[in-house]
Order: sequence, then structure tokens, then C-alpha cells
Amino acid sequence: MTSYETLLWDVDDHGVATLTLHRPEQLNAFSVTMARELEQVFRTDAASDDVRAVVVTGAGRAFCAGMDLSADGNVFGLDESLRPDPAEFRAAYDQAPYDDGVRDTGGKVTLAIHALPKPVIAAINGPAVGIGATMTLAMDLRLASSKARIGFVFGRLGIVPEAASSYFLPRIVGIQQALEWVYSADILTADQALAGRLLRSVHEPDELLPAAQELARSFVDGRSPVALALAKQLLHRGAAAADPLEAHLNDSLAMYWTSLGDGKEGVAAFRDKRAPEFTGRASDLPPVF
Repeated sequence: MTSYETLLWDVDDHGVATLTLHRPEQLNAFSVTMARELEQVFRTDAASDDVRAVVVTGAGRAFCAGMDLSADGNVFGLDESLRPDPAEFRAAYDQAPYDDGVRDTGGKVTLAIHALPKPVIAAINGPAVGIGATMTLAMDLRLASSKARIGFVFGRLGIVPEAASSYFLPRIVGIQQALEWVYSADILTADQALAGRLLRSVHEPDELLPAAQELARSFVDGRSPVALALAKQLLHRGAAAADPLEAHLNDSLAMYWTSLGDGKEGVAAFRDKRAPEFTGRASDLPPVF
């Protein structure tokens, strides 16, 4: 595994990885280095078939205090000499100079998280504001400490919601709640975030990480990596489909291929009243989409 400057990475015997944002003296503030390392870890280490799920938390008393605003120059790492035209940018967003000079670093991270075909759980142990909040939106579930504080505070800085949060946040909490939180730029308590349906559950501080890790284990123990990966993709794509026929066609191909693969072992294990021994890999999914 790669050695990281701003992250810690550990994988248990169940294949549950714990990814820790590790800049505790800076309250795990998000830097350009952290952005690059987070994108890399989700596209490389987390993609290993030895990893079945990922739990993300922060070192010390914070989850992530937002962008590190102490950096010199453009604190977001963007090239201020460019004047991107919308059409040109969309045609070459992944090429120089736009890839590094214009693209939102937080969005690169959330796209990598979203693309990972495995469960990803946020264990929000403390303050999570700005990118500290929006990075969790691409994760599948969010658990929080009772001491967590969450804020979509962009309006106070004169900037906009980033990290593809305009896509993720309304899908999680609804457009009315998303707009209120973005407009107000208030800091939410864990209970307020729970009431707004941003969080799955709130835990005492010392119980948060074990609860998130145990939940992740319950998702992957005795489960087919292929079926889990396809289920994640089906639900995300189905939620955005214009017609249920599109979901049906995707479901049909996914059911077909899994019935020829891990589904045979699952059925046999059910009939034999034993634990299944699935051999499929999330890195080798059948053609469905």
C-alpha cells in the first residue's frame, strides 16, 4: 500500500478498511495534498479485492474543519491566470490546463468515492464543515458523534457548494432542506443533522467508530462482492432514471450475470443450510450498464 502524508489506512480481518484523515493539529483541514491522496486511496488501495468496505473518520477531535485557508496563493489550488469558457471546459475538463487549474479538488475526491463499488461509511467524530461536510455526501451512510457539528458554510466565504454536493445533498435530504442549509450557512448539531435526514444515527463519542466498523462488517460478511457492487450501482442509477424501464433493463442484466456466478453458490448454500463461499470480485464486474 502507498504511504500517505495526510491519511492513515488500516484493514481488519473482515476486509473493512478504516481511513483516517490525519492532520490533527490542523483539525484535519483539507489541503491540496489531502485531496490528491484521498482521490488516490479510493482509486487504488480501496479498489483492492482485499478491501470489502471503507469507514472514514478523523484523527483527534475533528472530522475535517474544511479547506485549509492558510495556504499561499489560491487556497483551492486553482490557476487564476485561466479564463475557462464553459464549452471548452466541458470538452477538455480532464486535460491540461483545466484538470489541475480549474477542476474542483473536492469534486475529484467525491467522484472517486462514488465510483468505488463497495460500501463507504462516514464516522463523523467532530466538526465537519465545508468540504468536511460535502465529502461525506458521496459516502453511502453517515454516522456521527453527539459532539459532531456540520456546516455547509460556503455563503459565509462568498463561494458555492462544491464536491458535487449540488448533486448529492438534495438526493439525501430533499431540495427544500438542502436549500435552507446552504442559504443559512449555519452550523448544525448532530441532532439537527439527524432530524434533517443527513445522518443515519448519532452515537456517544467513544462508541462511534466501533459502531461504524461493526455496521460495515455486517454489510460484507457472507455477502457477494459482485452483488454488493452491482446493487450500489443499480440503486444510484435507478434513482436518476427517467423511466422504470431503464431500471428493469439494468436489473435484468445484473440478475442474469449474478445468477450464473455467485448466485449459484448462494442458492446452493441456502439449500444446504451453510454459509456461502462467494468467489466473485468487485474488480471484475459483468457488463450491465
